[in-house]
Amino acid sequence: MSVASQRFGQTTALSQLLLGATLGFGMTFWGALLALTIGAVLLGVVAIAVGVIGQREGLPTALLGRWTGFGHAGSAMLGLIIALACTGWFGVQTGLAGAVLAGVTGVLPAPVWSLVLGVVVTVIAAYGVRWMAWTSYVAVPAFLLLLGYLVLSDVNDVGATVSSPAPGPSIGMLTAITLVTGSFIVGAVISPDLARFHRTERDVVKQTVLGITAGEWAIGLVGVVLAHGLGTADVTGVISASGGWIGALIVVTVVLKINDWNLRSASLGLVNFFDAVFAVRINRAQVTVVVGCAGTFLAAAGIVHQFSHFLVLLAVVFPPVAGIMAAEYFVVRQWRNEIISTRPHVPRSAPSWVPATVIIWPVSAVLGEILPFGQSSVNSLVLAFGLYVSAGRLDLLRMRTRRATNRKVVEEAQAA
Repeated sequence: MSVASQRFGQTTALSQLLLGATLGFGMTFWGALLALTIGAVLLGVVAIAVGVIGQREGLPTALLGRWTGFGHAGSAMLGLIIALACTGWFGVQTGLAGAVLAGVTGVLPAPVWSLVLGVVVTVIAAYGVRWMAWTSYVAVPAFLLLLGYLVLSDVNDVGATVSSPAPGPSIGMLTAITLVTGSFIVGAVISPDLARFHRTERDVVKQTVLGITAGEWAIGLVGVVLAHGLGTADVTGVISASGGWIGALIVVTVVLKINDWNLRSASLGLVNFFDAVFAVRINRAQVTVVVGCAGTFLAAAGIVHQFSHFLVLLAVVFPPVAGIMAAEYFVVRQWRNEIISTRPHVPRSAPSWVPATVIIWPVSAVLGEILPFGQSSVNSLVLAFGLYVSAGRLDLLRMRTRRATNRKVVEEAQAA
């Protein structure tokens, strides 16, 4: 329940509310519901597939990548990309909260509030998981109560919104599904960061259904209803006008709750990157501070205004990662025996790099986007899975060298 509550807390976020409002502004209620449902199912499949791997092996995503198709160098690149994506998410969430606080107080501009919030979140994330868990216990119920209040006070006829037309420019179904998957695909791919704390695979499934599927529906549909009822996609303005100081306080706690995990995953990815590339051990807490400063700068610079473009990019880049990891661990099994035979420890060595993966990852992402059929996230994931399995069957994964794994870094990651 501790992990599930934090997972649900990751989807009960301002960005998810903004996503729902974006869909509701350009789609009918039922169209938006269908897009949210399909997107939630896709995200759940990805999260369970890679989450089970993390639960079995007890390793975070970036480190696990060394034995699930990416190799030493590939996992370093994966860790760096995860860090960049999570830092971007940190900036989006902090920027949204800064806009709400600026609207409520009327004292300081949004960039200044973003700077203040960024510093506070960075301190909490640097202190570790226990502080993060308690933040989630407080923030999630408070945010749900605020959303209920907004719907009841601002939407005169909730029933009428179900049958009303889209108040804004139309959004196509495939585009909508891409936005939904992009909204949490990073969280789904880095599921091992959370799932490694679970006792059983069934816990991974329960946590995913409760945290991702329920979160996508609950928060996304509130955004849809608000967009239809008020005729706007500006949910931050609605919270500022209706929630007052109470709403602003709840928004702050929500940002604390989601952004601490963004910083933690980013720091784990960077620790793995520096170990793999430079063989340098760096302190996770210190990395968290650096990442927090970078994310705070992005928030103050206005990354939130690129929200839709950011989601589309993530929706294509990250699904191939899950496809490759699942294909290696469950089908090809080139290095699975190595990682299983050394449980609860990790192998002393890892493949330095896997040339096939270096090709499959970008090719799958590009083709998934440009194919004239299907949905881009699904296309890129299926392509990556199929291409990696084919490479394994054709014995194209043996072109590799061996490199010792820094055991101290591995043990620190496991302990974290």
